[in-house]
Amino acid sequence: MSKKFDSYQKRRLQSSYISVVISIALVLFMVGILSLIVLKSTKVANYVKEKVAVTLFIKDNITQKQIKTFRESLLEEEFTKKAIYTSKAQAAKRFSEQIGEDFLEFLGENPLKNGIDIYLKADFVTQEKVAELEQRFQKNAFVADISYDKPLINLLTKNIKRISFWLLVLSSFFALVAMILINSSIRLSIYSKRFNIKTMQMVGATKGFIRRPFIFRSLKLGLFGALIALMGVAVIIYYLDKYIPALNFLEDYITLAYISGIVIISSLTITWISTFFATQRFLNLQTDELYY
Repeated sequence: MSKKFDSYQKRRLQSSYISVVISIALVLFMVGILSLIVLKSTKVANYVKEKVAVTLFIKDNITQKQIKTFRESLLEEEFTKKAIYTSKAQAAKRFSEQIGEDFLEFLGENPLKNGIDIYLKADFVTQEKVAELEQRFQKNAFVADISYDKPLINLLTKNIKRISFWLLVLSSFFALVAMILINSSIRLSIYSKRFNIKTMQMVGATKGFIRRPFIFRSLKLGLFGALIALMGVAVIIYYLDKYIPALNFLEDYITLAYISGIVIISSLTITWISTFFATQRFLNLQTDELYY
């Protein structure tokens, strides 16, 4: 009978540990995905911003040599990500392909101008900075006209600020949820040991001595949960990198290190704090209160 009871208790304890690890893993997986979103949101925002181009239309009297020198000077500017030159002949060919007919046959001449598309670095894609660049280029002797999508830049600036705010709110919410769920799982596992805790306390064991094995066990369970969570996050990152290769998820080692660090440190911190306060609660209870 005693062996059956011990076997039952052992299975029950193992089941409790498994449920704690699964709970921790699920919560930390959520934390890992959120960390990925937060850390990558800046890169995604920069990626989108750097697709915005400012087009400089060059005056007709400017020679190809001068245009080449002008383009090279633009590449040296701190705001330039890349500068692509498009001749008026190339522009006419593209326009003809878009409309499905050769408009030059009707006009007899090419009314388009040579142009340089400047793709700005992300930090310079704001309403104020692009307006400053526009004023600067309007004074340039080579530039006939400037074109860029003002509504798009305004929309990007507004939406990126809004998204950043809600990501901060969401991060705070999920951090709170993670702490509550992991804390509840650990408290339930320690609850089954409350009589052992009180017995050890009654025979003279100090609180630190009683608490230590529970903390070590919880930290170990937290690490197992963190490893499972990181494997889940790794699968998500693999498929994201496969379908969105431009963001280079697998090659961004710094972000991957940050995510791993956040998940592992979160697991150790939350499990340690939860175990400390859970054992403290039962250590402070009177013997007759253990039955409630």
